[in-house]
Amino acid sequence: MNIPTAIDNEFVSDIRQIIDKARTNAVRSVDFCRVQMYWNIGKRIFEKEQQGKQRADYGTYLIRNLSAQIVPEYGSGFSVRQLERSRQFYRLYPIASTLRTQLSWSQYKLLIAIPDKDKREYYELEAVNEGWTGRQLERQINSLLYERLLMSNDKEAVLAVARGERIPESPTEIIKDPMILEFLGLERKAAWDYLISTKGRYSNKVGYVHG
Repeated sequence: MNIPTAIDNEFVSDIRQIIDKARTNAVRSVDFCRVQMYWNIGKRIFEKEQQGKQRADYGTYLIRNLSAQIVPEYGSGFSVRQLERSRQFYRLYPIASTLRTQLSWSQYKLLIAIPDKDKREYYELEAVNEGWTGRQLERQINSLLYERLLMSNDKEAVLAVARGERIPESPTEIIKDPMILEFLGLERKAAWDYLISTKGRYSNKVGYVHG
């Protein structure tokens, strides 16, 4: 009986893909468990606050004292700031079933920092649709992707594309990287540069829109 001395590369590649996929799914599962944990903490804090709503400062008192008691046991992941985020997280996403399993707590922290509901929805959808990592999501937010798209499209059109309700009609509706804008030859506008310069930390970014 002849026993092969080597196995083909395609077979080994298949096994590697199975292992890598399992590891990735395991990490995502842990990430989503963390998301659920902070959501449930935020829900419980909010419910407790409502019981003491007659006191304007009760929420601050509650979170500070809660943090002081659980940080020594569970660590800095339950600081006052994190607990405040948890409460804000629950208030922005009050329905547990709407939480997206593809997103990590790091990504949700970036999303809940966006006050504009439509803008937040856009980045949430694109992070899921494009499979962005936390760093990629942060990069797109910092590059003012949403604002760039609104320069050439109306808000409903931009959101419709992100929701998968409409097929993009122009390159500016699907651009995910500032470098691609430049590659496509879209003209730089002084008005857009001014908008960026007023954004503080975005002053070194470059924006392009149709000429």
